[in-house]
This record gives sequence, structure tokens and C-alpha cells, in this order.
Amino acid sequence: MLVVLHNGIMTQQPEPWPALPSNDWADTLETLHLWTQVLGKIRLNHAPWVNHSWSVPLYMSPVGLRTSLVPHRSQGFEWTLDLHQHTVHLQTTTGFSWSSELAGLTVADFYHAAMNAMADAGIDTTIDLVPNEIADAVAFDTDHTVRTYVPDHARSLFQVLLRTNHILTHFRAEFLGKASPTHFFWGSFDLAVSRFSGRTAPPHPGGIPNFPDDVAREAYSHEVSSAGFWPGNRDAPDPIFYSYVYPTPNGFSTTPVRPDDAQWNDNLGEFTLPYDALTSASDPDAVLLDFYRSTYDAAADTGNWDRDALECASDHGPLWWHRRRNTN
Repeated sequence: MLVVLHNGIMTQQPEPWPALPSNDWADTLETLHLWTQVLGKIRLNHAPWVNHSWSVPLYMSPVGLRTSLVPHRSQGFEWTLDLHQHTVHLQTTTGFSWSSELAGLTVADFYHAAMNAMADAGIDTTIDLVPNEIADAVAFDTDHTVRTYVPDHARSLFQVLLRTNHILTHFRAEFLGKASPTHFFWGSFDLAVSRFSGRTAPPHPGGIPNFPDDVAREAYSHEVSSAGFWPGNRDAPDPIFYSYVYPTPNGFSTTPVRPDDAQWNDNLGEFTLPYDALTSASDPDAVLLDFYRSTYDAAADTGNWDRDALECASDHGPLWWHRRRNTN
């Protein structure tokens, strides 16, 4: 923990890239994965569809993950999963507010509480009860397994997502072409940003567990280079940063990328960088940004992207913005 003095008050702040309990936090990750799916599916039920499933993800907030403002008739609502106070919140534009502690909730408890809160807010909601992208998944309303939720593990996840979000936001700013927001996909349980070449892609083969093939094909309808962070799971406990391109160009997997710890993963079809490579680095932010840049370079070069038209300097912007930035 870092100790910071501000206005005469000593406060503790977490390390930017903390050591992660990779061998111990699978239970908490699984619990959060299923809870975020409930909130994500509520958003999916009400939000207008946006290309490439951009109406589906969650987003970072100062305290955890949120749906962002979701429209409902002339009003709207937002769900927040607070990973500091370990609560879940619903707030509507009509002034309705509801919250619950997370500790001790089963997935069924969480689902029923969320549905009841939506009903109390006057918002009719039904969702698909089967979790996505999880093999042999149990329906939310019948999952009464007593699950582990360790607050410290949730805080560690939030800290890494927060820092990765900063780097991905900087990385996204270096691109003039079509690019996604930095968002958290609750199906695959990862934080990602995507860049597009502007050209259409061959149909995606589909086959993702509990994930409609037509949704996959719409998501990958155009050539895309994606980068992000995945915290791991019980079967693959080591957290990784990743970068892939669809469709995969010839030569992409054998192109040298940085840093030396980055490797091509045949099973995943993407470049990966172990999280531990950052915790041992003198400048972790620079290492991660270099990983994202070099793997994108490999994708754009082997895929013959029009880089002159698509890219820009990281500090581009109008003159007034630079003046304001230099005075802040």
C-alpha cells in the first residue's frame, strides 16, 4: 500500500499493479462473473442494439463496474457493482434507489434481488436465465450454490481493471479510425478495446459455448484488432494481457513483438503477456503500452491496414485542448 499525504491527512492507496492471488481467487472471480452476467443481461434487455455488441458490456466506475445509463421509456436506470464497499446498487432517473450487500449472496439470491429491485422501480424486465460463454452453466434462478466472495480479491481485480483501463484509453487515443470504447465484456469476463481496419471480414465460425452464432458473426463482421486483460479462471489461473486480430493474417503469429515475455498462444489464437511480467518491471505502464502497440503493429502490417489513414499521434487534438492540458 502507498501512503499519501494530502491536505495534512494520511491516506492509503493500493499499489497500481498489485500482486494478484492467482492461485486463490478463482471462487471470487466465478462469483463476480455470474453477478456481472445478471447485470449485463438486464442492460441487454433494455438498451438499443449497437454494432459489435457495444450495447452489451459494463464499464469502469470510480468504485467498480457499472452498466452506464440505460434508457427505459422516457426515463433511465443504472446498476453499479461496488467493489470498494462490496454492494450492488440500482439508481433510476426518477429518484428510485436500492442497494444490497454482496457478502453471502448465492447467484439465485443475487438474481432474484435484482429482479425484485427492477420491479419495485417500475421497470418490467426478463432476461435469458442461462449464463453465456460458460460450459455446463446453471440457470441463475436455480443456482443456490453457496459461493465465496473475498473482498480483498475483488479489490485487487478492480485495481488491475482500473489501471488497465487507463492504458487502454491512452492506446485507443492513438487511433483515428473506428474504435470501440474501453469496456468490460461480462460473457468472457475481460476488459478490452478494439480497432477496426474499415474492411469487412469473412463470417465468424461461431461455436462459442452458450453464445449465439449470429451474435458472434455480427461482432466480428469487420476486420478487428483487439487488446485487453483477462484475470484467468479455475482452469487457467494465470492472469494475462492479450492481443489478437480477426481474421488472423498470414505471418501475424510469427511476427516479433515486445516485450520478451510476450508469446503467441496457439490454443487462444492470440499474443499474451503474463501479468507477472508487469509486477517485476521498473515501468509497468510503459511495458503494457508497448505490448499493445507492438502487437497492433504486427496485426496492421501483416493485415495490410491503411495505417497512414487510421493512426495519429497520441497527443493529437485541437490547440485549445493542448493549452488547457498544459495548464492543468
